[in-house]
Amino acid sequence: MAAISQQPPGFVSLRSESGSLGPAVPPHRRRRLNKNKKKNWTKHSDVKEVEEFLEDVRLQERTVGGLVSEKTDDSLYFVDTGNEKKDLIHNKGKLKPLWVDLVLQSDSKVAPPKDILAHQIPNSRKLRKKADQEKRFGIVRRKERLLFARLKKPAVIAKPSANNDPTRGFYDLWSNTSPLDKELEGKEEWFLEQTKRKRQKRPEKLNQRPSQVSAIEVIAPGGSYNPTFEAHQALLLTAHEVEVKKLRAEEKIDRQLSLPSSTELATKETVLEELCQGLLEDSEGEEHEGTVPAGDHTETGDGHVWNAASSEKKTERDRKKEKQLKIQDQKLKQLKQAQERQQQLFRLRSIKGEVRQLEVELAKRKAGRAEKRRAEASKPRRLGRLKYEDPDLEVKLSDELVGSLRALKPEGSILGDRFKSLQKRNLIEPRLRAKFKRKYKLKYVEKRAFREVTL
Repeated sequence: MAAISQQPPGFVSLRSESGSLGPAVPPHRRRRLNKNKKKNWTKHSDVKEVEEFLEDVRLQERTVGGLVSEKTDDSLYFVDTGNEKKDLIHNKGKLKPLWVDLVLQSDSKVAPPKDILAHQIPNSRKLRKKADQEKRFGIVRRKERLLFARLKKPAVIAKPSANNDPTRGFYDLWSNTSPLDKELEGKEEWFLEQTKRKRQKRPEKLNQRPSQVSAIEVIAPGGSYNPTFEAHQALLLTAHEVEVKKLRAEEKIDRQLSLPSSTELATKETVLEELCQGLLEDSEGEEHEGTVPAGDHTETGDGHVWNAASSEKKTERDRKKEKQLKIQDQKLKQLKQAQERQQQLFRLRSIKGEVRQLEVELAKRKAGRAEKRRAEASKPRRLGRLKYEDPDLEVKLSDELVGSLRALKPEGSILGDRFKSLQKRNLIEPRLRAKFKRKYKLKYVEKRAFREVTL
């Protein structure tokens, strides 16, 4: 046994690991791989240490702004002796930054992603052209001129007095007479409003809400994740009526744009008949029925005879006669009006009843207009060229109800719902998404290398 245990390392032992004798186990042959091929590089190579090193380098670039080993000691540490003067001497005049500023400061050297296309920026070409002109001709914008003037002449800020002076005067904060208002005494209201010492009176109309609709509307009971059968069926009926209304509107447009039936189509005979209508007439109908033969006389209601066909000049006698007739007509009208006013004295009671009835009718109309205004207060108004359209109802079908809030699939969008709510409450006008159009069409060019492959 001692001889067996003292075998050289090149021989196979006859004893197994458990100590009992058994058949000899052949050694595991190492698989030989050809690492000249590229497919065996990553498959049979251990790159874990390289990946950990690269991840550590990326972490340092994101958090610190570079490798810590390459940074100087002054940028990583500062001396804190507890004395401000000594700290300034040791740290070469640098003030110790606050921890809040260090947290908010970005040390990353990775540039932020740029996902805005050039054609999606409004007036980008105009702004770029303007900046180019300013750079070329040295034009300084008004904002920059005012900024430079403000920097050259900084405003002198009066240092406020300390509020912990025990000898300062006290006054009642809620009293009508305040020492702070002494400098405003005797000044005109218009002057105080223009100098912003006194607030202008706000119009009452600005305090009114543009709409009486609440900011957050509660949906119907059928829109719950676990509704009752009756509430869910009522919501389905409402959605069905909306869809039927849309379908009828589409069918109406189709009927208006559809061609007429074959019986209503125009033929060559009907077209020719319409073109010739009024051209071919009988000899009997050539005379115009509206003409009056020469020499006919017409008699007016007051017995005056007037010759319609004669164009002779009126005599002085005819003019005087006409004037007397007009005077007689005016006297008769005045007499009738006086008789009517005298008759109204005897019907004062009936006139009072008519006035009461008119007042009642006017009150009813006024109440109706007020009720109509209250009803329209909750409706969206027309603020722009587009008309407000209600969003689609968010409905779950009967087979989509799960009865559990955890397994519920959301419907709609919160952002879209808030945007529609602003439109419904008349805070913004209905809008559509802006469409960016290309000024010039894209030109496709087939390159030589691609042409050689396709051929």
